Amino acid sequence: MTTLDRIAKLRENRVVALTAYDYPTARILDEAGVDLILVGDSLGMVFAGNPDTTSVTMEQMIYHTSVVRRGVRNALLVSDLPYHSYDTVREAVANAQRLVGAGADAVKLEGGVAIIEKVKAILASGIPVSGHIGMLPQSVHREGSYKKKGKTAQEAALLLEDARVLEEAGVFSMVLESIVPDVATQITRAVNVPTIGIGAGSGCTGQIAVVHDLAGFYPWFTPPFAKPKANFADQLRQAAQAYAAEVRAQA
Repeated sequence: MTTLDRIAKLRENRVVALTAYDYPTARILDEAGVDLILVGDSLGMVFAGNPDTTSVTMEQMIYHTSVVRRGVRNALLVSDLPYHSYDTVREAVANAQRLVGAGADAVKLEGGVAIIEKVKAILASGIPVSGHIGMLPQSVHREGSYKKKGKTAQEAALLLEDARVLEEAGVFSMVLESIVPDVATQITRAVNVPTIGIGAGSGCTGQIAVVHDLAGFYPWFTPPFAKPKANFADQLRQAAQAYAAEVRAQA
């Protein structure tokens, strides 16, 4: 199946998307039938333990993309362009090409109207792009905190404009993050590409979750919209305690 086939398949059913940062996780998610696997810059937090995503480098994204690629055969593999990797059009294209060279099928970057020339340039280079609007984690220092978007009519109108220009540019999907559910539903109805929600309600055409949130593997902070389906943290802690007791009993 080609990248274009995988992109076309996203329109057939509700999109199931999860993040992955390592080979075994990627392989398990791929074997489970996940449609889209994102090598997200969220790795800066749940993998590396940083307070936000802004410290993630291109070198780190390239490494994790190459590792995840080895585990993915069926899903569409998308990689984030990290903070300050697309400050100029030239940088945006060059770094998107580096991620594709590492194994990504497509790239994702944050913003709409403000970055549209960069989106267009990446697309013109032949690389598929997923948009990302709403709450933008790479902008947390400028905004001061993570805030729900679309609470006012003006905010909703700006988000809708972001979505429309991204669609017109040719993105194959867009992530809607932490957007008021009614507004996310309006955006979904207004565009003809899949919208993939995270903290944006059920009105989107798909959903994405950070795999550590899904698995209960990052117990120190769980986003309010996350719905853990397992408790890996406690299971690993109990396994380590049982192993420690066994070893100490040998003395």
